[in-house]
Amino acid sequence: MIFLFLINISLGSVSIPVKDVFRSLTGENASKETWEYIIINYRLPKATAAILVGMGLSISGLLMQTLFRNPLAGPYVLGLSSGASLGVAIVILGATLLPPFLATLLLSSYGIILASSLGSFTVLLAVLAVSHRLRDTMAILIVGLMFGSLTSAIVGTLTYFSTAEQLQKFTFWSLGNLGNLSWTSISLLSIFVAIGLLLSLLSIKPLNSLLLGENYAKSLGLNYKKSRLIIIFATSILAGSITAFAGPIAFIGLAVPHIAKLVFQTSNHTILFWSTILFGAIIMLICDSISQLPGSDFTLPINAVTSIFGAPIVIWLLISKRKMIG
Repeated sequence: MIFLFLINISLGSVSIPVKDVFRSLTGENASKETWEYIIINYRLPKATAAILVGMGLSISGLLMQTLFRNPLAGPYVLGLSSGASLGVAIVILGATLLPPFLATLLLSSYGIILASSLGSFTVLLAVLAVSHRLRDTMAILIVGLMFGSLTSAIVGTLTYFSTAEQLQKFTFWSLGNLGNLSWTSISLLSIFVAIGLLLSLLSIKPLNSLLLGENYAKSLGLNYKKSRLIIIFATSILAGSITAFAGPIAFIGLAVPHIAKLVFQTSNHTILFWSTILFGAIIMLICDSISQLPGSDFTLPINAVTSIFGAPIVIWLLISKRKMIG
């Protein structure tokens, strides 16, 4: 991961030697002042964001796959991504309906983050309210999917009445972006990811109990409703905050937990937790490095690269589903 972190920072439209990257990160000056500026202000925040996003989405996927006992569940099954998309769509696609000063404020980078956060938080509250009333975990999954369908329908309606410029801006957001985050944004995202990972770490024992089913977990004395609430809340914090800051990034949360299971041949979450975090960061750094098209001024959308990387894995999972561990 450290090696890929250094490689990621060195690649881009301006190629910077790895030794200069290392010198810059250890407090020494790089060979050129411009390299120093690029590393500290552009490359380092983006590489840090890639690690945070990779860790957060991967753990979210692991939590959802275990909770719903579904190998094809991902971090966005609760409809959080759709809620975030709805918040951003209302701001970007509905900007003409707002007063000019409010539209300008909301269309700023922090305004879009706020709109995305409010959208995912609204869906979270709805899912938590439903989960409090429903005993069946699969019913919560269905409710999450229904919320996702509902918000997607509203986004589709807003899209129909939008201008080409508004559609382009919304499309760029939906493709995901790690490169526009300031150090302030990185700090806020780090706090949310740290809280989500801590809650996930505290859920390791309940997750191991849930592997054999809800009834077995209850027979071991597990407070099922409390554990389910913590797992849903941890996933919501991780997936919701990452979507707010970096946009909806596909496949990482779905594919990485399975890679960890296949490599370590275990369903023990004490091992899977740390391996999933590590693999998530590594794969996200690889995808981000590919997206930069080394030596070129062009940058591919991160969502396109993660999908190209993740789609073959998901297809393989569908074919060999019965052989999966856990």
